[in-house]
Amino acid sequence: MSAQGDFIAGDWGTSHLRLFLCDARGAVRDSATGPGVAGSDGRCGEIFDSLASKWGEHLPAVLCGMVGSNIGWLQAPYAPCPATLADIAGRSASLRDGRIRIVPGLECRNHFDAPDFMRGEETQILGALALAPCLHQGRQLLCLPGTHSKWAVLNDGVVSEFLTAPTGELFNLLSTHSVLIRERGDLTEPAFCHGLAQFARFPAAQLLHRLFECRSRSLAGELVPRDAAAFLSGLLVASDIAGAVAALGPATTVYLIGSPNLTRLYADGLGHHGLGQSHTIDGSAAALAGLAQIRRQLVTHAN
Repeated sequence: MSAQGDFIAGDWGTSHLRLFLCDARGAVRDSATGPGVAGSDGRCGEIFDSLASKWGEHLPAVLCGMVGSNIGWLQAPYAPCPATLADIAGRSASLRDGRIRIVPGLECRNHFDAPDFMRGEETQILGALALAPCLHQGRQLLCLPGTHSKWAVLNDGVVSEFLTAPTGELFNLLSTHSVLIRERGDLTEPAFCHGLAQFARFPAAQLLHRLFECRSRSLAGELVPRDAAAFLSGLLVASDIAGAVAALGPATTVYLIGSPNLTRLYADGLGHHGLGQSHTIDGSAAALAGLAQIRRQLVTHAN
């Protein structure tokens, strides 16, 4: 017998699909997983139906992530900042006579007067607002670490601006396809903290002038080769944090939203450099809470 629910919430990224059958309060009754958008071969509708069919037909659904990109099911145009929950929900794209809604990403001109975009993280931010109501008050700084880390500024719960750093992507490229890292070992905490500390010694130095240390310190015997990747991670995280805080301004508390492994690294980086305390919110829980918030907003507006 299949579980009963009120709506389907979906976090559909490039690599993974996670569907949740939820009740009216957003509590999960059942779940299913599938391929990400990159592996869907243009069959997003078929994949969704094959996974959701066990929960019955015609249930409404709210989906976020790359499913709304130009390689997804239906392109959902970006919503401009400043953006509220109502703005984001109101700009969601419609499929199947409105039964399926796809959450739009956000766009802004960032601190360096460049176009900037996010898709999927906006839903995590809305979820964080639901899980940590204090974020609705005053100015707040959020960090969502990942392949493309996002730093977002909230003013009384409104997303006013954000800044992207391809920290995770740069780490993967350098540790896999460069001579800087000859042996990729585990990301040990001592080597990571060594990278944080070395960045702090010369905080005004450009990151470009520090990266060769991953190789040179190994050649000089100051760094065990298998620790070079962790040292690189420390340099990159420290640079990301320092640059974002310098651009967007300091905060008493930085809210970290993401996977436990990544948020722990950024919490260590913030603490090491004395750039504020941190509070961690699980990224998966934030995404689900954000989808539930959007669903409630859509129902309220419809009524």
